[in-house]
Amino acid sequence: MPPVIPTKGNLLSLKRSLTLARLGYDLMDRKRNILIREMMSLIGEAEALQSQIDSSFSEAYKALQQASITLGQNICVHAAMSVPVDDTLTVRSTSVMGVELPKTPDVEPVPVITYGFAGTNSYVDDAYILFNKVKHLTCRLAQIELSVYRLAHAIQKTQKRANALSNIIIPDFQSNIKYITDALEEKDREEFVRLKVIKRITEK
Repeated sequence: MPPVIPTKGNLLSLKRSLTLARLGYDLMDRKRNILIREMMSLIGEAEALQSQIDSSFSEAYKALQQASITLGQNICVHAAMSVPVDDTLTVRSTSVMGVELPKTPDVEPVPVITYGFAGTNSYVDDAYILFNKVKHLTCRLAQIELSVYRLAHAIQKTQKRANALSNIIIPDFQSNIKYITDALEEKDREEFVRLKVIKRITEK
C-alpha cells in the first residue's frame, strides 16, 4: 500500500476500511467452513453410492448371466434391443453459499418393461431392474462428484481471498493506522510544546 498522508480524515477512513476487512474475513471464514462441511457430507454420500453401484452391478451381471444360460444369448440381446434410449434426465441447480450445484431427481423412476414376457423369464426382469437402478445411482454419483469438484474450487478461491485479507490487506491497514496515529500524536506533542513556549514568551 502506498504511503498515506497522516490526517484525521485518512485515519477515520482507514479504521472504517479495517472494520470492513475484518468483517469480510469473518464472512469468508464462515463461507469456507460451510462449504467444507457440505463437501465432506457429499464425499460420504458418494462413497455409499459407489458401494451400492458395485453391489447392484454385481447382482445385475449375475442375473444377466443366468438369463443367458436359461434362455440363450440371442433372446437376451433381443430383449435389450427393445429397451428405448432414456433421455428423460433433468438436471436443475441449487445454490450453496453462491456456488451453483447440479441437482437431479432423488426419486428413482419406476422402470417400464418394454420387451415381451412370452420368451423371457424372471432373470431378464431382474437384470433389467438392477441395471436400471445402476443407471439412476450413476446419475446421482455423477451429480455428487461434479458438486464436490465445484465446492473444492470454491473453497480454494475463498481460502485465497481469506488469506489475502488476513495476511496482506488487514496488516497493511493496521500498519497505516499505526503510522498515522503516531504521526498525529507527534504533531500534537509538537503543538503542545510550541504553545507552551509561546505562553512562556508571552508571560515574560
